[in-house]
Amino acid sequence: MTRISVKVDGTTYEDEVEPRLLLIHYLRDRLGLTGTPIGCDTSNCGACTVDLDGETVKSCSVLAVQTDGSEVTTVQGLATNGEWHPLQTAFHERHALQCGYCTPGMIMAARGLLRENPHPSADAVRHALEGNLCRCTGYQNIVRAVLAASEASASSPASASSTASGQEVTT
Repeated sequence: MTRISVKVDGTTYEDEVEPRLLLIHYLRDRLGLTGTPIGCDTSNCGACTVDLDGETVKSCSVLAVQTDGSEVTTVQGLATNGEWHPLQTAFHERHALQCGYCTPGMIMAARGLLRENPHPSADAVRHALEGNLCRCTGYQNIVRAVLAASEASASSPASASSTASGQEVTT
C-alpha cells in the first residue's frame, strides 16, 4: 500500500492505495464520485476525463499514486455554490446529450479547451474533442454547447475557470 494525499474537487483526501489502482477507480470506488463514468478502460473513449493539476487527462490511464500532492477536478466539482459551470448549463440548454454517458468527459475536455483557447472556432472544438467518443448525438449540439459556453464566459471571465468552492477537509 502507498499513502497519498490528493485534493479532489476542493477537498483533501489522505488514503492508503494499492500502487496499481487507477484514478478512475479511486474516484468512484473510494471517494464515491460516480459522476465520472468508466467507459472503455483503455483511454479510447474519454468518458472518464478529469483535470489533474490543470491538465485534461483520462483517469483510466493515470494511477492513483501518481496524483499524490496533486489537485483533481471532476465534473462534480465544476458547480460553484449550487450554480452550474457555464459548460454544464450550455450542454443542458443546447441539448448536447442524449444518453449522457459521454457528457462528463466531453464537458471536462471542453473545459480544457476553453482554458487554453477561450474563444475557439467550431473546428477547434471538434479537434479538441477528438479523443472523446459519443455514440448518440452526432456531435453538432456538443459543438454548439461549447461555443455557447465560450460566449457566456466572455461576459463573465471568472466563470470559465471556476472550480469547486475550495473548501478543504481531510478524511
